[in-house]
Amino acid sequence: MKNPIRVAVFGASGYTGLELLRLLARHPAVELTALTSREYQGRRVAEVFPGLAGIIGLPFVAPEVELAKGVEVAFTAVPHQTAMGLVPSLLAAGCRVIDLSADFRFREQSLYEKWYQPHTAPELLKEAVYGLPELHRRELPTARLVGNPGCYPTCVILGLAPLVKARWVDLNSLIADCKSGVSGAGRGASLTTSFCEVYDSFKAYKVAEHRHTPEMEQELSLVAGEQVRVTFTPHLAPMSRGILGTLYGTLTQPVSDLEVFHLYQEFYHNQPFLRLHPPGSWPATQQVRGTNFCDLGFKVDRERNRIIVISAIDNLARGAAAQAVHNFNLMLGLPETLGLELPPLTP
Repeated sequence: MKNPIRVAVFGASGYTGLELLRLLARHPAVELTALTSREYQGRRVAEVFPGLAGIIGLPFVAPEVELAKGVEVAFTAVPHQTAMGLVPSLLAAGCRVIDLSADFRFREQSLYEKWYQPHTAPELLKEAVYGLPELHRRELPTARLVGNPGCYPTCVILGLAPLVKARWVDLNSLIADCKSGVSGAGRGASLTTSFCEVYDSFKAYKVAEHRHTPEMEQELSLVAGEQVRVTFTPHLAPMSRGILGTLYGTLTQPVSDLEVFHLYQEFYHNQPFLRLHPPGSWPATQQVRGTNFCDLGFKVDRERNRIIVISAIDNLARGAAAQAVHNFNLMLGLPETLGLELPPLTP
């Protein structure tokens, strides 16, 4: 392989940043050149995270834009609002950027600002490519800036897109009932995600007001060519990682389980990270843990004229870091599975 691609990771000490390090450290086309962390600045990665001893020898450094000199691609795994202040300078320095915050996922400034905060780089929103390869593969090779999708939207959009495209479901009937592991809340200390609050418990949160909802509706509406509405309820499950989505829609025509299976087969033809369960078989988070796979299963409820789709991903991998690496591969013209040919992590 030709010279490795020089890569920086901004925000490398959070859960998503660490997952990026796990994947990029073994990626044959990558040379990690700079890893930033305000909290651990000046300390070696292996000192803070001993599991990376002998794998990554770099220190954490301050997130200065000057680090972009000589870097070809920057991953920004930093909080919302922080990213929009950083990304324009990285692009100006000649970097291509994959942003893992929400700052560049929306096409409309007003929609972003309704759910987040004022946007300081709105001129980049039209340029940014939404980094869901199954839907935006053709745009990624020429992209300077990719807005990596959220974890819940990845699970839901991939689960519903074929049905929405075919108009096999009423576009105003969609329900997404999703359960996520605690790592989705980030690595920062919080009472609500502490062991005693989460263990042996199960709860809904941000009911009818989660800010991943407009992201789902934006992308599904683009697939449909008209407005799509999703009723989304997230739940916190007592597990470290993974998302299981149970997705519902009212059918617009009689179909069988096998017909649904064939619809998804055709829609996701030659997509290496989509795995379809045959009728009667259901995905589980354990089957995708630590991988870039999205596993999908289906059931038609004829009596109630409904379809049920089960979608499973790993929130830190397919829902964040592994999908970012998938986008990286497509942007750089590399084999899209490079560095991602991983079996699931054992429990």
